[in-house]
Amino acid sequence: MTVADLPSVVEIERITFPLDAWSEAMLRGELDDQPRTRHYVVAVVDDEIVGYAGLAAAADQADVQTIAVLAGHRRSGVGAALLTELLAEAVRRGASEVFLEVRSDNSPAQAMYERFGFERLGVRRNYYDDGTDAITMVRNLREGAHEHA
Repeated sequence: MTVADLPSVVEIERITFPLDAWSEAMLRGELDDQPRTRHYVVAVVDDEIVGYAGLAAAADQADVQTIAVLAGHRRSGVGAALLTELLAEAVRRGASEVFLEVRSDNSPAQAMYERFGFERLGVRRNYYDDGTDAITMVRNLREGAHEHA
């Protein structure tokens, strides 16, 4: 992801997360911190950005910051491709575990994360601005952990 991608990414952010969307300034801040601790990518279909994802990594821990895909491109492999890239980047950066939070009412995302080997850790009550809980999940990247897709 580059600064030039921000208008499209901000629009996807607002459509996907209307109640707690990140602002352009917040997304720009994430890009400005690259490449030290952040890795952001976009998914492009027919010259249109249809999704994006971001990873924060420090020491041996990484966190999926965000994944968003336009509704018309969901369940087509875009989200899986984005998550695959984030996990690969976490490995490249030496992370042994990847953490994330997912809305408790987003069962399709939860199912995708579980397919990729993420396990539920717990619940953060009222995590999102609208009062929805977040489910915390982790994926072990150490030896013995296998690839999922």
